This record gives sequence, structure tokens and C-alpha cells, in this order.
Amino acid sequence: MSDPDWLNHYRHPTAWTTTYPPESLVDLFEDSALRRGDAPLIDFLGRRYSYAQTRAAADRVACGLAALGYGSGDRIGLFLPNVPHYLAAYYGILKLGATVVNFSPLYTAGELAHQVEDSGTRLLFTLNAKALLPTALKVLDTSAIERLVVGSVAGGLPAAKSLLYRLLKRAETVERPADPRVTAFSTLIANRGTCTPAAIDAAKDLAVIQYTGGTTGTPKGAMLTHANMAANARQVAAIDPGTDEPDRIVGVLPLFHVFANTCVLNRTVAAGGMIVMLPRFDAGQTLAAITRTKATSLPGVPTMYRALLDHPKIGETDFTSLRVCISGGAPLPAEVKTAFKTRTGARLIEGYGLSESSGVVACNPYEGEGEPGTIGQPLPGTLIRLVDKEDPHREAPAGEPGEILVKGPQIMAGYWQRPDADAEVFVDGWLRTGDVGTIDENGFISIVDRLKDMIAVSGFKVFPSQIEAVLYHHPAVKEALVIGVPDTYRGERPRAYVTVQEEAEVDGEALRVWLNAQIGRHEQVDRVVVRDALPKTMIGKLSRKELVAEVRAGE
Repeated sequence: MSDPDWLNHYRHPTAWTTTYPPESLVDLFEDSALRRGDAPLIDFLGRRYSYAQTRAAADRVACGLAALGYGSGDRIGLFLPNVPHYLAAYYGILKLGATVVNFSPLYTAGELAHQVEDSGTRLLFTLNAKALLPTALKVLDTSAIERLVVGSVAGGLPAAKSLLYRLLKRAETVERPADPRVTAFSTLIANRGTCTPAAIDAAKDLAVIQYTGGTTGTPKGAMLTHANMAANARQVAAIDPGTDEPDRIVGVLPLFHVFANTCVLNRTVAAGGMIVMLPRFDAGQTLAAITRTKATSLPGVPTMYRALLDHPKIGETDFTSLRVCISGGAPLPAEVKTAFKTRTGARLIEGYGLSESSGVVACNPYEGEGEPGTIGQPLPGTLIRLVDKEDPHREAPAGEPGEILVKGPQIMAGYWQRPDADAEVFVDGWLRTGDVGTIDENGFISIVDRLKDMIAVSGFKVFPSQIEAVLYHHPAVKEALVIGVPDTYRGERPRAYVTVQEEAEVDGEALRVWLNAQIGRHEQVDRVVVRDALPKTMIGKLSRKELVAEVRAGE
């Protein structure tokens, strides 16, 4: 790769010119398991599982699946929250030579069935949780899926907590039906785990099909090879200067999401660290876990950091062990970053990525000076360029924002059975992100907005994120989203939706007057709507797409 002009200002500890030869996720896992052995890989609410134990469980999963007739190339789904079963199933599926298909535990039966059918998933792992098993059983009856493997919610807990769960939380579980198509997780792994692992071509074989809205359109399955996923795990590990002590990372981001799959799971395995696993995000539980385990890092989304700051237990939390927190998924408001650093003493840095890039493309440096308001510099081995917003085959005009294109070892092989979508998203081998940005002389990238989110006001392009950034400067504003609404004269006009601090005494009209005085005429909003809550995605980031749907339905 040719050296960019900003290379002398590269601030990550690993050289940008570093290359990442193809490696399988199985080899990455095996290397760490053999090296770390009895060291803990998982801390699940106080119960610890070593690398050796997790490796043995994955071996038994692979052998159990093979005995049922599954093998290389099969698609096997994970319909699971953050529980130890996830790791055993994930690496077991990969050892089999099969492909993991991640499904959100929040999916309805219809959503799950659609993606099961699209991917050709043959078997689905889930739990006997009331929120999961009934949905999975409906899909078993209405789709081509052949079998469910069902784990126990209490099975992964420490002994005392497991007993209490069985006694006190029976209402949250359902009985596994006596159906030959339903296998207990314990039955699946009742073997010696001595079958022969599959031969894997890391550069070609798919490790994960990750469903995403993509840069355009309805959800599509991003095909991520072993080489893609392993490279991104190594890239993320490479930008961490680290310490002599293994990392203890809080795993509260959902592992079915690509952000956590790379930054919490595979990156931590590559580095030989421990995952402080929590089944879902609860601010109080997360703060307690930081103190209990002396956690060293915490990946999250901006709304998560905001919730931690608002929790009454934050003053009782011991943050002295916390080195760095990585924010992704949505723009990080400067006010949240500053407040979090002040309250915790931990460094909060911003990064950026997509499902199509295995998780991460760029990040601010863990140490030294970053650039506030940017997503940082490209990861080692990652190329980024800007193209014209109207024509991706032309370079962006000098000094103007352009669509961000990416190339690197972590970029997907394409969309599952969607060559039409591949033709739209790839330009001469570069991935179109759909995000508009700038790159400064030091190689730091700023996201201006998404192409599809831009609002056309009397022929002018208005970027919602720029208006939102102004709103966040108001002390009463807690969260903000700006969308375009129809306007008979201008075509569209911006409208802001916000939540405010509990003690705030301000209404939407006062916020509208304050906001419009600080922005251009074509950017001015017709209203500021104060709401009790704004819609969020499955990982907790604000969802413009859902807000647009709500507003349109209301109109």
C-alpha cells in the first residue's frame, strides 16, 4: 500500500503498514487456549470458566453437532444473549467448519424466521428463557430449520445463584418440550470432544453471516470470512498499548452484534484476556461488575455511558482499574466524554466501524493525543479515501466532505446471495460506507453524516448530526435526533426530537428559539419535540430509522 501524507503523524503503537496474513478464528482461539490454559476467559456473574474449559466445551459442541449430521459449510444460528453457552457454541460451530449466523434475542418470530430462511440456517442454539424459547419454537414450526439446541438459563451461573434462580425466577423460564427436534445443550455436549476438527481455508471459508441494514435497503447478510474476523481482532488488539497484566474487559455489549463480536470476544481471546460477561446492560449491575472484577476496559455505546453517569451508584464505584473505554455505534457527544472522564478518571475514546468491515475501521489512540470529535485514524492495514457524494467513481473535491470508502483485510467478502447489493456497495474493490466525512492533515477522520440521512432543504444538503451537535451544547438536552419532515415549500425541513435532564425546566419552543439562533437559515428546525424517550437499536444507540417510522406512522 502507498504511504499516505499523514503517515508521520500516525499515533497508534502498531505501524499502519502492518499486514495481516489470513488466519482462522479457530487457530486464533486454539493458540490462546493453549497459551493461557487455566487462566480465566469468562467471568459470568461471579462464575469463572478458564480457556481450557471453554476449549473443551467447544470441542464437545463440534463433536455433538457432527454426530447429528452437521458439518462444513452448514449455517448454524445463535439466538442467545451474553451467556457462557455463546462462546462454546460459537467456537464449536467454527471448529466444525460451519458458519455462525448471529440473531438478536430481541427479534420477533417473523424477523427471526425471515433471516433463518434467507441464510439457510439448519440448527439454532437458544436458551429455555421465556423471552427466547417460545419464539424459537414458532420458527421451528414455520421454517425449514431442523433442530433447536436449548441451554439452561441457570446452568451458567455460580452454584448459589443458580439455586436462587431456579427457586425465584421460574416465571422467566419455560420447560423444554419433549420434541425429537429439540435437544438439550447438556445432551449435545455429552461426549469426549475427540472428533477431528475441519480443515479451514481462512481466506475463503465463512466464519460469520452478520445481518445488517447495510449502507442501503433491508437487512442483508454480510459474509465475513475467518480471515476477515481474525484480522480485525488482531488489528483491534494491535492498537492497544496494553500492560503487563491481562485485560479484564466488561462484556455487556451483546455478542450477537459485530461490535462486541470483534471488540469484546475475538479481540479479548487474541490478547489472552478475560471477559466480564453480563447477560444484558443494566447500569447498576455494570458498575458493580467493574468494582468486583477490577475491570480494565469497557466498550459501549454513548447512551450506555450516559446511563452510567446518571446512575446513583456511580459515586460508590471503584474505577481505579479502568484504563480505557471505547465508544462506537453512534457519535459520542463531547459533553458525555468530558463528564465520564471527570467522574471515572478513565479515558473514553471514539472509534468507528460497520458490520461489513467485521466491526472496526478506525479509532482514536488509546494513549497520547487524539482528536476530539473524530473517529480517529485508520487501523493498521486499513485504507480510507473520500469520493464524490454524487459519483463514487470520482474523488471528492479538494477540501470538501466526501463519501468514505474503505479497503482492508477486515472487509467482507460480500452479501449473502445478493450480487445485486454487492454491485452497489463495492467500487473497484473499495467498500462504500454510506457515511460522509473529512480527513485532516494528521489522518483523523470526521463523520459529517450519512448519505441517506441528509435532508434536502430547497436544494441544500443539511446534515442532521451537525444540528444535533449544537443541541447537545444546551445543558438541558440529554439526547437528540434530527430528521427531515415534508414541507410544501422547501421539500423537506429539519425537525428535532430530544429528551431532557430530569431537573430541566425548558419546553420545545424555548429550545427551538435557542437552536435556530445558532444555525444557518436552511438548517433551522420547524419544531423541537420534547419526548420521554427516543427509540434505540438493539445495542442501545439512538435509532433515526425507528424515529422516522414512528413519525410517519403518526402522521
